[in-house]
Amino acid sequence: MRYYALDKNHCTFATEIDRIMKKWLLVAVVMMMTLTVGANDGVFFVNGNHLVPVQETDIALTKEVLTISLCDDGYATVDVQYVLTNRGKEKTVTMGFEAGAPYNDEVAFSPQGIHPYISDFTVVMNGEQLSYMNAVVKTKYNEACDFLPLNLDKWKSYDEVKMRNGEELPNNSLLYNTELDSLIDFAYTYYFIARFKPGQNTIHHTYRYLMSYGVGRTFEVPYWLMPAMRWANQQIDDFTLRIEAKNTAKHFFVEDSIFSQSPFVVTEGVGKVKKTKNYDELFVEIALRNGAVTWHAQNFRPKDDMNIQSAERLHYDDFKLGTFYDRSVRYMPGSYILEDNDKSEEQRRILTNLPFANRGYVFKDKKLQKYFSQFFWYMPDPSWKPDTRDFTPREWRLIK
Repeated sequence: MRYYALDKNHCTFATEIDRIMKKWLLVAVVMMMTLTVGANDGVFFVNGNHLVPVQETDIALTKEVLTISLCDDGYATVDVQYVLTNRGKEKTVTMGFEAGAPYNDEVAFSPQGIHPYISDFTVVMNGEQLSYMNAVVKTKYNEACDFLPLNLDKWKSYDEVKMRNGEELPNNSLLYNTELDSLIDFAYTYYFIARFKPGQNTIHHTYRYLMSYGVGRTFEVPYWLMPAMRWANQQIDDFTLRIEAKNTAKHFFVEDSIFSQSPFVVTEGVGKVKKTKNYDELFVEIALRNGAVTWHAQNFRPKDDMNIQSAERLHYDDFKLGTFYDRSVRYMPGSYILEDNDKSEEQRRILTNLPFANRGYVFKDKKLQKYFSQFFWYMPDPSWKPDTRDFTPREWRLIK
């Protein structure tokens, strides 16, 4: 999630603070930390120190295979493989993406443009590893970024300014200019120079980043699909999305409006897929255990950007013990239950058995089996025998 850029032409500093603080208060109850990654790699025109998004005329995005792995350490890994076809002569273009500054988090600002929560960034083109560059750029909510590198002698971070006229800056996702008395949103950018030969070219791009999280959701993985429309064919001729959960169980959803062209299919491990309606919106709800789900389409023209979210909020209205259970080391929704000793014997029995249900244990106790079978995420596995070696400390707290 990113917020509106404000400048002196629209309002005074005090009014800016008031507007942003009101917005912050509205979202604070459901958000702890957010990160927006402006992936798919788009193409840009270099004009002096500016990186301006442009429409490529010779190079088409022929194929893309995007794999997103949801991990229990709070991170997601992205592995994306492109096949791009240069229909003209050899040419050099600038490719890259922006990553929104973390919101409501106390991590230090990086003037070098290196995002504090992105690591293991690599890009290999036609078998050769490329170097990349970083910058801090001005952004605007819901608008294409012009990738304007900022003069950091004038624009100061939350850490540097802290107070202005006795009013504290609302969060560290903003920069402040003392000369202009203005606040702006900013992003970190990753970009590289790509030399395209005539015909087919391959790019293999990987990185790892910390997922957003907060009250009401264990994880959130935003991923921008719309930059794919900047290539010459204004689509992805052959697109495959793969979401995987290795050695764990995950329960999440994505927007059906983006992926209505074809169905999601469980292609590895154990999983379930269904359509779920929530507040008049239709979503694709997915449960995986040590598995993967795949979505494939030809001539894909994304209508919006994707957001993979843990599934807690789909089931607020029918909350029961065990409605959702994620093994993440960072956050367990409903973990406050562990501190509450006012439990019936039956409730304690349910909580004690949650880690076993999470792994697909088929209960001999018919009452327990019936209880867990009501949940979409529960996927019985008759072959799984009780084995506690991979239980987390929180799971042991549930058992004890």
